[in-house]
Amino acid sequence: MRTGTETTKRPRGRPRSFDTAEVLERVRGVFLAKGFGGASLDELSEVAGLNRPSLYAAFGDKEQLYIHTLRFYGERSIAALNGVLGGGGTIQQRLAKVYMGSIDLYTAPPDRPGCMIVGTAAVEAPSHPRIAEVAAELLAGIEKSLETAFAASDLPRDPTPAARARMAGAIMYAIAIRARIGIKTSELRAFANAMVPVICR
Repeated sequence: MRTGTETTKRPRGRPRSFDTAEVLERVRGVFLAKGFGGASLDELSEVAGLNRPSLYAAFGDKEQLYIHTLRFYGERSIAALNGVLGGGGTIQQRLAKVYMGSIDLYTAPPDRPGCMIVGTAAVEAPSHPRIAEVAAELLAGIEKSLETAFAASDLPRDPTPAARARMAGAIMYAIAIRARIGIKTSELRAFANAMVPVICR
């Protein structure tokens, strides 16, 4: 305000602080439930606890926010995958544990969220090249982790570790699709358990 010849400036507010991982986890739920196209900026802003200008300043436009979220989800999933594959037990036991953990994640109540890469990114990939690129990078990361585990195992080298990794990844994606369309958890577990010896023969 102006008083006499002096102008008193209103102090700027402190930038709003937030936990990036927490915000991305919240918006991930919206993207999983409604997809990229179906999620509105108002919904994303509300669940993030940030107004739209703050959300844009932090993450960019809607596509950039989606990509941030996709990377967050994918990189966290790969870290969890590496943790299981690097643990104890035979390769068969570790692969089965990977699948059981994935099923638990994909079918978590109350809304069986499924896999963000398979369930939403694959849908948007044809019309959003950047989303397609990031999804492909993440899938390659998953298969690289699997290949490393197979290469370190005592399994025969025919099929090659790379081929086994592609098969194991394909089963993981198939589990995600089945979970997304509502196949019973017991059936998903039976399917995964049946595939482990096929991959590890």
